[in-house]
Amino acid sequence: MTWQQSDCNGEMNFVFFLGCAFFALVSGKPCDPLSAEHEELILSFNKKLLLFLEDQSTLPNPSVHLALRLSTYHNLGMESAHLVRLKTDLHNNLESLLTKHQPVTGLLALYVLALRASCTDLSSLKINQEPILVQLKRQMELEKDHISASHRPLTNYYQYSLGVLALCASGVRVSSHVSHKLVRAVEQGKIKHGESECIDTLAMAGMALQCHKEYAPAQDLAQLELALSTIKQKLLDSQRPDGHMGNEFSTGLAVQALLAMGSQVSECSASIEAIRTDIKKGTYHNPMAISQTLPALQQKSYLHVKTKECRGEDDSLVVGPKPTLPEPSSQEVSLQVEVITSDGSTTTYSLEVPKGSSLLDSLKLLQEKQSGFTFETESSLWGPFLSVVNKERARQADRSYWHLSSDGASLTQGIGDYKIEKAQKITIKKTSY
Repeated sequence: MTWQQSDCNGEMNFVFFLGCAFFALVSGKPCDPLSAEHEELILSFNKKLLLFLEDQSTLPNPSVHLALRLSTYHNLGMESAHLVRLKTDLHNNLESLLTKHQPVTGLLALYVLALRASCTDLSSLKINQEPILVQLKRQMELEKDHISASHRPLTNYYQYSLGVLALCASGVRVSSHVSHKLVRAVEQGKIKHGESECIDTLAMAGMALQCHKEYAPAQDLAQLELALSTIKQKLLDSQRPDGHMGNEFSTGLAVQALLAMGSQVSECSASIEAIRTDIKKGTYHNPMAISQTLPALQQKSYLHVKTKECRGEDDSLVVGPKPTLPEPSSQEVSLQVEVITSDGSTTTYSLEVPKGSSLLDSLKLLQEKQSGFTFETESSLWGPFLSVVNKERARQADRSYWHLSSDGASLTQGIGDYKIEKAQKITIKKTSY
């Protein structure tokens, strides 16, 4: 497993979440009539995450574990079993990645947060014969040095923020040199993809800096407060008419960040209502998307890990029935796949695919039918992502990725989640960032 959280959730296809406007966002209509429905939706999310725990075919997901541990409702037996898998399977995977000198900042940070949410004694846990927090601090130093040399992190600012947050939530005083790099990135508007704000990254940066504020030297507080104020305003400015902040998959993290920074986001705010609508529509079926959204529904953020106590917890949550898989559709739709390589050359393929097929399955079908089309994927917490198309590789080390769009609109889901429901043209373009 590699870590892939985009610098801009959705806009990079999961390649690597005041005043009057503020009042409208965080207040809203009276919430009493919605409370029962709201609780049912929370329980449905919890049960979906428990179902993901039963899947032993992939490495355990620390983000799912973190969301379950922050929840009000628990199945302590299943959570304990998942914790064992985290400490063995994921732990071994991280050791392997570190031995190969691969960047692991985001994955290691999420692992630390998941362990902290289970009240694990981090001081007794080692990776490659070194304390886990020492390893994370070393990764952050590598990230910081890369920013100094190349004006960008070794991974991206989302993972960098996660690293700051994980250290801080574990009671480790973050180096001012490390935190300052994040503050400067906010000040200089570097948390962007093209001209668009990276809402999920801004949200994670907000939680990280809010946590760090407790330990920050007095002389840094004014600059830190300004960065937090900038993040808060950008999150609020990102709200769409339908209530989402950024898009469907960044709203949960944005709400978490606002809560962490002291905003009272009510159960009936426009953003929470947008999330509820998405749940009813079935928008959230990816475990990462669910795990980043569930804490927000319960008025919590990742900062709650810092004060988490594992005592007197509810143990009433039971696994729901496995969803019935829909029968394969006999109806087919026309699909065009356009591949644009780094030199600008374009190749277009056409085929018929079963309606409702995932983009991943459609590409597999295309590869079977067209000898000129090939692709490879890599695994990530968000699911598979494209790494090689027609023998050309895109990779984080080269600051490149395969951008996916449908009829010109960027996809907000990965290839395993996006469904082909109608005739369309999918464009796969090698893109640098």
